[in-house]
Amino acid sequence: MSRDRSRAGGSTSSSKLTRKGAQTRERIVVAAAELMFEHGVSGTTLEHVRDAAAVSSSQIYHYFADKDALIRAVIAYQSDTVVGGQEPMFARLDTIEGFRAWRDFLVAHQRRLECRGGCPIGSLGSELAETNPVARTDVAAALLRWESGVRSGLEAMAASGRLTENADPDRLATTTLAALQGALLLTQMQRDTTPLEVALDTIIDHIASLTPASL
Repeated sequence: MSRDRSRAGGSTSSSKLTRKGAQTRERIVVAAAELMFEHGVSGTTLEHVRDAAAVSSSQIYHYFADKDALIRAVIAYQSDTVVGGQEPMFARLDTIEGFRAWRDFLVAHQRRLECRGGCPIGSLGSELAETNPVARTDVAAALLRWESGVRSGLEAMAASGRLTENADPDRLATTTLAALQGALLLTQMQRDTTPLEVALDTIIDHIASLTPASL
């Protein structure tokens, strides 16, 4: 089997696929992502993915050299779904109201999930960090993308004078993501959105305290 694979998970380059091929590959990745979210990476086999995606084993190996390649594709998919899905909201994080709307979206999403599963990206990272260094790097990049989205809003606040001069968008963005990830874990463990609400309200109140008194 050729080792000339794309960087996004070691799979056949999606740019070289037919439309049908791209749809099949996507179906495999989505099925794998759902299974890994529900059962973890170790609890998901390629046979499970084959059955869930309604494809053959040969189709899976046509698009993915091995399970590690599929894992990397799942990480990329979760980055695009979880973080990419929030990017329109990141554009509105230039006001406290925008932050509160983002907070409400995250809390409502967890309620819809009944607080199950935690963060799809963070869960992958916690399972893979010490056993799969390549996957760990991919997860770190996905989390950095998330942090960068928050940072862009804070930088816009600072540029427009909505943050005091001593406010540090870099530190605030890192703190926000760290609080969010920890809160999502507690929310998952407790099956209760209270930790998520408290963590986000606290960090948003702190950001609000750094706005000029005239605003």
